[in-house]
Amino acid sequence: MTAFNEINPHDSPRALFVFELRRHRTAAGLTQKQLAERIGFSESMVAMIESLKRTPSQRFAELCDQALDLDGAMTRLHVATTWHKAPEHFRPWLEEEQDATALHGWEPVLVPGLLQTEAYARELFAAEPGIGADEMDERLASRMQRQTVLDREDAPFVVALIDEAVLYRPIGTAEVRKKQLTHLLEVAQRPQVTIQVVPRAAQALCGLLGGFIIAERNGSSYAAYVEGQPNGRIVDDRPTIAKLLRRYDALSSEAVPYRQSLKLIHEAVDQDA
Repeated sequence: MTAFNEINPHDSPRALFVFELRRHRTAAGLTQKQLAERIGFSESMVAMIESLKRTPSQRFAELCDQALDLDGAMTRLHVATTWHKAPEHFRPWLEEEQDATALHGWEPVLVPGLLQTEAYARELFAAEPGIGADEMDERLASRMQRQTVLDREDAPFVVALIDEAVLYRPIGTAEVRKKQLTHLLEVAQRPQVTIQVVPRAAQALCGLLGGFIIAERNGSSYAAYVEGQPNGRIVDDRPTIAKLLRRYDALSSEAVPYRQSLKLIHEAVDQDA
């Protein structure tokens, strides 16, 4: 079990929630079992939430407020720390992404969300039919907040495979595209980020059906986000993750080496210049 003093509230939104939950529970003199009995959850569920292995629901936060007589403190904290500005279907994945020690992704169409500039992301959100200005701003803020995971001291190791066509897709103005490609070159200099390009000549047919990203914790792949229309989905069953890993390995074998990939990105920058 994760020790109380091992939880750093600055690591992630969920870590902050857990840190405060443990602080209030211990101040009330309750064990995990006693809290579980008061709120009608299993002791194992409370333990998993407090060890960052499960994401707390809003109902869980509300019941903790009642059991600990906190006047809505945990509920307000839950809202503030669970990516409430992100699309609802995507919030659980953001939590998984925060806990991952490595992320392996494939993107055949667009620059991966973790690597997008604000201007590039705005172009994508603005193209959504029926989206309002407020919703677009909220989604943009969430996208930028999501990227802060790369700035953490314990940032996950990221390997992003992208199709060469992504480098030339006309998203926004030439200036928007040039800044996005330049950003890729800058991010690729970080020691925990690797970007590899799958060239247009490659037979990457298994990747043309859509992008995906696989989360790994301490060497074990445990969840993945698979893109789709109108919304993507999270999968965590072992057979599906195994299939995605096989696809990722097949695509990785088609990618050119890191330095050659950067050269391809440089060539795309020069073409937009």
